[in-house]
Amino acid sequence: MLNGRGNQLLKGVSRSFYISLRLLPAPMRRAASLGYLLARTSDTIADTDTAPIHVRRECLSEFSKCIGGLSKFSNWPNSMVDAVGGSRQRHLLDQTYLVLLELKKIPEREALLIRELLETIISGQELDLIRFGHTSFENPVALLSADELEDYTWRVAGCVGEFWTKLGFLTLGKRFSDFPENELIERGIAYGKSLQLVNILRDLAEDLAVGRCYLPVKHFDNTAELLASHAIWLEKAQNGLADGEFYADQLKSRFLRVASVLPALLARKTLEPMRGQTWSGLQQRIKIPRIAVYDSMIKAFFKAPKNH
Repeated sequence: MLNGRGNQLLKGVSRSFYISLRLLPAPMRRAASLGYLLARTSDTIADTDTAPIHVRRECLSEFSKCIGGLSKFSNWPNSMVDAVGGSRQRHLLDQTYLVLLELKKIPEREALLIRELLETIISGQELDLIRFGHTSFENPVALLSADELEDYTWRVAGCVGEFWTKLGFLTLGKRFSDFPENELIERGIAYGKSLQLVNILRDLAEDLAVGRCYLPVKHFDNTAELLASHAIWLEKAQNGLADGEFYADQLKSRFLRVASVLPALLARKTLEPMRGQTWSGLQQRIKIPRIAVYDSMIKAFFKAPKNH
């Protein structure tokens, strides 16, 4: 599936990350692509806010059981499918059975890494629905502490850095990197968390409009407090992206380095316009044009690694 129809499915639900997946060495590509499709499926379920909360939670729970081999997938309930607005997202849900079937075909150790990854991601998505499922502009909710934000970014993105690293060493061995695996995992986790932070910082005003705030602030209507918190976490995100660039420099394959560093280069393009912004400026949606994606890819490809 992931050789033909699966590639089209990947391309349909991703713009920039599809490029990273296509650049991966063949031994890594299948499991990484499959993990991404499964994560995008659970993301579609969790983010379809026109579906009732209890339906989304039930679907996530059942999907998790199917991934873990504890249940057989039949069909998504009509209340879930009918609520999905985008045709590409609906097509992704239509292919769930085939994606799960692919999970049964790959080597068991790779499948185990995927199952561990999705278990963590779905736990973060379920926690999101519990925290923010019934919020509104009139009834806002914010995370209570920096620890809660760190935990959330680990669950939905930091774990991807760990997965990517373990998969690389499992499938490529020393061809992946000479850097110590445990230390590279730490860098990968910091990198993944920073990428999620970039999304949170970019979407701050949009999230607040529906009563959801990932930044641990006490006063939702205090723009000075929001801007101060935004600036603190922006620096945290910048540091994590630096970890990501260091991470990529430790990889042996040029294509693998490009695949790994490309999200960091694009994230920096998203962060730059937010630095020092007014509250009015943060309310303007930032979107990276397609030409910038290809420009970043070209720069990453010709960038010489620091350690080789």
